[in-house]
Amino acid sequence: MKHLLYRLFEHQNLDRKESRDVLIRMAHGEYNESQIAAFITVFLMRSITIDELTGFRDALLELRVPVDLSEYNAIDIVGTGGDNKNTFNISTAACFTVAGAGYKVVKHGNYGSTSVSGASNVIEQHGVKFTKDVDLMRRSLDACGMAFLHAQFFNPALKVVAPVRKNLAVRTFFNMLGPLVNPTLPKRQMLGVYNLKLARMYYYLYQQTGTDFTVVNSLDGYDEISLTSAFKCFCNSGESIYTPEALGFKRTAASELYGGDTVEKASAIFDRVLSNTATEAQTNVVVANAAFAIRTIDPQLDVAACAAKAKASIESGSALKSLKKFIEVNS
Repeated sequence: MKHLLYRLFEHQNLDRKESRDVLIRMAHGEYNESQIAAFITVFLMRSITIDELTGFRDALLELRVPVDLSEYNAIDIVGTGGDNKNTFNISTAACFTVAGAGYKVVKHGNYGSTSVSGASNVIEQHGVKFTKDVDLMRRSLDACGMAFLHAQFFNPALKVVAPVRKNLAVRTFFNMLGPLVNPTLPKRQMLGVYNLKLARMYYYLYQQTGTDFTVVNSLDGYDEISLTSAFKCFCNSGESIYTPEALGFKRTAASELYGGDTVEKASAIFDRVLSNTATEAQTNVVVANAAFAIRTIDPQLDVAACAAKAKASIESGSALKSLKKFIEVNS
């Protein structure tokens, strides 16, 4: 590690194999927390390269506990986190909205490292027990259309670095990696990222994978469709830019998406959205993200039709029913 750190401090880049090897060794416990923190910090001071990101992804996929749920052809809906916006759990609420609309979702998530409430926090807040049991995941998908994979259960490297990430409490390159390493290797993904440079890197990576994908970035820095600004969308057919108004939504104020300063507060907003008792802004942002996930699955549908399906999922109670069944099966 010492040699690598000196190279990185001299502004040298790692190639794909070197990047893969260092994460493998990290997962095997060959580095202490100070060395890991120093390594992570380098990438806070300069941008990650495509070779480095790809090599890190190679390592995590190689190390993962594989899960085969391919018969469901499910979608993952996930954001990088690290946008420092501290919203409520929009992508997780979108997962249950999409499941309530009749689609299958395999959500890969983790505890929040830069906010009070990541996907795993809000799922755990509902009394759910994380599992590696694939048969239980199948029962969950059959019962409610949703399965959840807690990242640290399926990748030793993510567990090793978790204390360092929590202590640093800033965005790291592991935020970039989380959406790329779902252990089920889903062929459908809706991904939110916190800046356009990373969106273009994802776009490049996913064009090589054969995945049906949508990558979104709100131009004011949210790692999801926030409806607070225009947003960029990259998908298999190309790239587009949308405004909230063009999609039939009111523009949202940042304060309306704030998740609060505790996981309990963020979880309460999450529950209100799925119970159809949230504010219009809170509901709209979930509907918008769910709509683009549905469009990833059914690209022949226009955005308005997908939004109508997402809205109906919430208003009919189907999204809430999916959540309640998920809790029942997984608790």
